[in-house]
Amino acid sequence: MIDSLGQQSLFNILISLMVLTVVWWAVQSFKFDLFVKNPDGAKAKALVIIVTLALTHMVTSFLLNYLNWSTMLRHLF
Repeated sequence: MIDSLGQQSLFNILISLMVLTVVWWAVQSFKFDLFVKNPDGAKAKALVIIVTLALTHMVTSFLLNYLNWSTMLRHLF
């Protein structure tokens, strides 16, 4: 059981890092300079990082929940 938890934790970390990479890549194409006063400032960069982390958390949670739910379907029948 402990080995399974370790493998699941490693899998979750890898999925999170992959999603973080994709979200960071996607956020770079968004024009934040239309919404912030100083797009090159520290506050704007912090906003980009926070938005990236929030989106990463939401997408990763969805993917991992979907995977968990789909594996639980075998217990239905």
